[in-house]
Order: sequence, then C-alpha cells, then structure tokens
Amino acid sequence: MEGRVFNSSSRIFSASALREKLTDLTTSPLRPVVALHASIDFVPTKIPRKRRLQTLAVAVWSTMLIICISLFLYLCSIPPLWPFIAVYLVWMSWIDKSPVYGTRLSPWFRSLKIWRYFAEYYPASLLKECDLPPDRPYVFGYHPHGIIGMGAIATFATEATGFSTAFPGIRPHLLTLTNNFDVPVYREILMALGISSVSKRSCSNILKRGPGEAIAIVVGGAAESLSARPGTADLTLRRRLGFIKVAIQHGADLVPVFSFGENDIYQQMPNEKGTTIYALQKRFQKMFGFTLPLFHGRGLMNYNLGLLPYRRRIVSVIGRPIRIRKCEKPSLEEVTRVQTKYIEELTRIWNTYKDEFAKTRKRELSIID
Repeated sequence: MEGRVFNSSSRIFSASALREKLTDLTTSPLRPVVALHASIDFVPTKIPRKRRLQTLAVAVWSTMLIICISLFLYLCSIPPLWPFIAVYLVWMSWIDKSPVYGTRLSPWFRSLKIWRYFAEYYPASLLKECDLPPDRPYVFGYHPHGIIGMGAIATFATEATGFSTAFPGIRPHLLTLTNNFDVPVYREILMALGISSVSKRSCSNILKRGPGEAIAIVVGGAAESLSARPGTADLTLRRRLGFIKVAIQHGADLVPVFSFGENDIYQQMPNEKGTTIYALQKRFQKMFGFTLPLFHGRGLMNYNLGLLPYRRRIVSVIGRPIRIRKCEKPSLEEVTRVQTKYIEELTRIWNTYKDEFAKTRKRELSIID
C-alpha cells in the first residue's frame, strides 16, 4: 500500500484551512447557545422599583425554607453558640407545643410591608360574599391546592388582602404539614403568621377555644397538587371527609373558598395517571406524606425560566357559610349530607365567577377524587 506524500504546499493548505475553521468558530456563536438565548425572555433593565420589590418578596418566601436551613447551619458552625443551639433544639423538640395550639400568631408580623408586596406581585385579592359573625368558630376549606398554595398564604397567613378588615373578630390559622415545624427558625416564621399543624389535635385545640377562632385547610393536599395546571380546576374532594367531621364535632360553620388563578401561576410537566412520573410521585407521597410536582415558572431576571410563580391574578372568593349543628360523634350519613351541601356551595361559587375570573379556562370545575 502506497504511503501518502505530504509536500510543502499541502502543509500550507492544511494550515490555512485550519485557521479558517478556527476563525469561523470564534466569530459564529454555538447554535444551542443562540437558541437558548433567543428562547429566554429576559427582564428589561428599566423596571419600576415597586415591581422589583414585589418579585423580591415572592423570591424570599419561595426560598425561605432554604434560607432558614442555611442560616441555622451557619450558626451551628460558631462554637460559642452551641450551648444556646442545644437548648433551642431541646425546647423546640420536646417543650414547645405552639404548633398544635396556634398561640403564637403575631398581628404585627402578619402586617409587615413585605407581605403586601408579596400579594401585589400576582396580584392576590380577597372577595367577600357575606359577613361572618365572630360569635362562632369557622372551618375554611380552600380550593384548589395549586402547586404551593400562594393564594392561601396571602389570604389567611397575612393581612395583605385585608382579611381582618373584612372579617373583624375572626382569627385565621392556615394549616400545614407537621414536618414544617421540625425546621429551626422556619417554624418561628410560620407560627408568627398564624400557621399551625394540620393534625387532628391541632384542629381541635384551636376550634375548642370557641367564638372567633378559625382554621383554613387546603383540602386537596399533595394529591391535588399533581393535577394543578393552568386553565383547570380538578379538585380532590370526594373522599375528604375529615375536615367536615372536625367542623361538626366542634360546631364550626363550614366556609368554602375558591381561589381563581391558583392553578395558573405555575406550569407542570406531564404526569398523567399511568405514567412512570405519576407512579413515582404517588410512591413518594405515600412514604413522606407530601409529593414533589415537577413544575417551572419564571426567574428573577427572566419571565419564562425558573421556579418563581408567574404574575397571574389570584382572587380568593370566600363563600357563604354552611351552618353546622354540633355533634361529637357524627354518623357517616350526617357527614355525607354536609359534604353534599359544601360541594353545592363550592360549585355555586365557580359558576358565579368563572366568566369573570377564569376566562381562559380549558374546562369546567371537576371533582376527580
């Protein structure tokens, strides 16, 4: 086999060709980078200061859990603080029972300006249908869950939407997973907002204090978050009887709340029943009590890539109360009867306001489970 002969001219040609190729690489950006840059809708440089503060408030709350864990770990790296940290952990784990009593609500903390910026970001607002006299306890049922339940936080855990002005004399306690109160520092913030554990014991402790006490339960829970998509209202409600039974046992009026726009603030990846993703999410929920929807929103510096919610209006319509007669041991028939009235009132809210607040809906209200 003959070997190839390289003379001077061929070497010069090869060097020239290589130089041209390198020049093309330096002058022409890589196509994936160009495509990515073109697909991201970056925030303009000139944005009003108020809008920046609104975005910052939402970003702080969205990362509050990470911020609190990071702060605690940093404090743990300072040896002189170890005795104080040890005392705090003992007090938090075995002594402090505030998460199941709802006794640490701070009107001052709930009224801070940061929460007003938080609500104005979407914007989130409250629509009151009728007065609620503070001469009895209440159970608010919040729908839908959404990915995180930002509307529930704005309405029941802050004064940004004017809850106390709309319903004077009523002390709302938004309920969340008990595990959230195992995180140092974070738990103190939750309790200052009036947020309590969603355990049966917590519900009972708050409601039995009597007139004016109220709990707000995001009824659909983790299961419903897997169905949260823009333009839909698929509720997990049919088999949720616990909150109704609690209301009957304490003679607390039931108040349905439908939050238009809650499902619109995030996009969720496809996870229909029967898919591997859905199966893994349900298994995770069964093991840990909560699940992890695969979602995305916007970022701090762009409008379409990140984990912050989109700026889309949220209107929480607080409906008419369902009067409850107290019964410590209600029968299944009684619980089912009250649930039927509850679903009817929730459906009425949807039908009354859907053309005003859900103009872009893809389908009607549906109770899927």
